[in-house]
Amino acid sequence: MRLTRVLFYASKLPKDFSNFPKRYVERAMEQIEFKTEKEPQYQDKVIKREVFTYGLHRPWTREFLEANLPGKYVEQDVVEPIKEWTIYRGDKVQIMKGKDKGKQGVVNYVVVERNWVTVEGLNCEYKYMGGFRGIPKSMVKEEKPLLVTTEVALLDPSDNKPTKVVWRYTDEGEEVRVSVRTGRIIPIPDEAEETYDYKNKKYYSEQPKDTKAKDVEEITYKPRLLTFEQEIMEECGLKEDNVPVKTFWY
Repeated sequence: MRLTRVLFYASKLPKDFSNFPKRYVERAMEQIEFKTEKEPQYQDKVIKREVFTYGLHRPWTREFLEANLPGKYVEQDVVEPIKEWTIYRGDKVQIMKGKDKGKQGVVNYVVVERNWVTVEGLNCEYKYMGGFRGIPKSMVKEEKPLLVTTEVALLDPSDNKPTKVVWRYTDEGEEVRVSVRTGRIIPIPDEAEETYDYKNKKYYSEQPKDTKAKDVEEITYKPRLLTFEQEIMEECGLKEDNVPVKTFWY
């Protein structure tokens, strides 16, 4: 698979409601296990934690930090690699295994790191919450994750039956999901783009404090083969007359 195709599918993975930039997520997860002292005799070396365990909580939350506390040993999650992701938030699926086998529902949460989805109102467990500090004890229903590879199947909108899907190109060059059984195009639901900022990206209107899209797209940097100092001298009209000292490499 070429790099361009890998980046294409990475950009199509379901977004989280938070819509945080990638650099913020990486900074929230970062844990330094070892770092050399700032002394001349030491070489700069930084060892960062690379193995995390993922659950239903996102990497920037307190619950994720508690599951991956510094110094705590966690086993690496065994995840079947998926080259082409096909199920998004808002898709209608059918459960293929478990106590709710055969039931249909809507995907409301996606955890790409574990190949998990949760289906609204299905595959639930009950647990107690509260009962301390004056908070009344109550029972709540919690949706448990399902594997997209074996435990759920996307529904074909033509007959509302489960089907496998593949990615194909239309005559206009747009890549779409196609049902293997009927050949029908299955559009990606609008809920897949929904975040705290907008319901749908194409209908988002710029806010007064937003950076304008035209300003972001404007090219303001022109690469040149000059150093920063040479560019300053050129703008100020200064000319360098000194001859640099010759250096020799052996």
